[in-house]
Amino acid sequence: MITESAQKIFEIHIEELSSWGHRVHKHNFFEIVYVEEGEGFQCINQHEFAYRAGNIFLLPPLDCHSFKINTLSRFYFIRFTDHYFLKNDGLTNYKAWFDRIAYILANYNKVPGDIIASERERNYIIQNIKAIHQEYLLSDNYSEDIISGAVASILNILARSIEKKYVEQANEVDNRFGEVLRYINTNITDSNKLRIPVLAEKFNISKSYFSEYFKKQAGVSLADHILKSKLRIVETKLLHTDLSLKEIAYQLNFTDSSHLARSFKKVYGMTTKEFKNSGQVCCA
Repeated sequence: MITESAQKIFEIHIEELSSWGHRVHKHNFFEIVYVEEGEGFQCINQHEFAYRAGNIFLLPPLDCHSFKINTLSRFYFIRFTDHYFLKNDGLTNYKAWFDRIAYILANYNKVPGDIIASERERNYIIQNIKAIHQEYLLSDNYSEDIISGAVASILNILARSIEKKYVEQANEVDNRFGEVLRYINTNITDSNKLRIPVLAEKFNISKSYFSEYFKKQAGVSLADHILKSKLRIVETKLLHTDLSLKEIAYQLNFTDSSHLARSFKKVYGMTTKEFKNSGQVCCA
C-alpha cells in the first residue's frame, strides 16, 4: 500500500480507463470523483460501492481506495490539499471552509458512497466540475477566483446532502429527532445553546423529560453524544491540519488541551499522537 501525494494544492484531470492499473493506495489530499461514463465498483476502506455514469464521490485524505472497472470508464478527478483552505486572498474565508469540510468528514461515514440528494443538485455539481476543468486549462488572471467559487458551491451542496441524509435517518425514529441532531451539530462549539433548558424550550419538550427523550432516540446520553461529535471533528483536525492540541481544544470549547487529551484517550483507547500516527486498514 502506498500514500499518493498531490503535486499542487489544487489540480483537476480526466482519465479514461478500461482497468485500474494503480495499486490500492491512500492519498494526502481531498478528492472529488465524477464518473462521466462507465460502471464498476469503488473500494473504500474495505467497503465496495457500485459506481455508474453520473455518480459523484468525495474521498477524504487517508481513505484507502481503488476501482474495479467493468466497462470503459471516464473519470474527472479534482484534488486539493488542506492548504487550499488556508489561503488569505481577502475574497474567501478559507478557515470557515475548512470548518465546513471538518463537519462533512465528521459525518461522512454515516452516509458512504454517492450522497447527492437530487438530480438538480447532481446536474449543478457536474456543470461546476466541467467549468472548473475549463478554467483550470484556461488559467488566466480570473481563473483561480472562479475555480474557488465553484469548489465552494460543490462543498456546500455536499454538506447539505450529507446533513439531509443524516437528518432523514434520525427522523425515521422520531420526526423531531433529526432536527434536534441538526441543531446540535450546527452549534457544537456553542455550549450555551446545547444546555438542556435551551434545547427543551426550542423543541417544545419538557426540561425534566429531555434527557430521557434524547437517550431513548440516540441510544446515548446527550453529554456523550456532544462529546463524541466533538471528538469526530478533533479526528479531522488532527489528521488534516497543523493545529496544535491547544488550538483544537480552544476551538471546540474543551477546558484545555489536557481535558481534550484525556477525553480522546478515554473514548479511543489511544493518545491523540498515536491516533495521528496510526494507519488505516486498506482494501485488498
